[in-house]
Amino acid sequence: MSDFSLPADPAGRREKLAVLFTEAVPHNHALALRLEEVGASDATVVMPYADVLVGNPETGVVAGGAVTTLIDAASGTAVMAALDAFAAIVTLDLRIDYLRPARPGLPLTARAECYKVTRLVAFVRALVHQGDPAMPVASSQGTFMRVED
Repeated sequence: MSDFSLPADPAGRREKLAVLFTEAVPHNHALALRLEEVGASDATVVMPYADVLVGNPETGVVAGGAVTTLIDAASGTAVMAALDAFAAIVTLDLRIDYLRPARPGLPLTARAECYKVTRLVAFVRALVHQGDPAMPVASSQGTFMRVED
């Protein structure tokens, strides 16, 4: 993909980010992460439940590393949505509070919002749930840096 500019119209922006989401980040594809929704500065990403993601076979609870990857993917996509044009970004800091174990067998949904963008750093907050945002599995705060050439 040679044109990394993001269209101004919401439908075109969502389509372009969905392509970048899967093509540019192979582990998103490996975890079957699906970009559900993209707004002007937010993104919703779903991770389906899979046995290979379980951290403890006795409980069936998804491993924290998979939840971290879901949050990072949703947060990075929210940053991309908030930027005027495509830019390479890296995660500077990602603080995650695990609030309760995820229920086995259910997908996890992360909704991230990029609430502030400076010249080089973007600030994001995210929440992970399994169908009810009022019953979060995890919450996070993160910072992402735009990489300049």
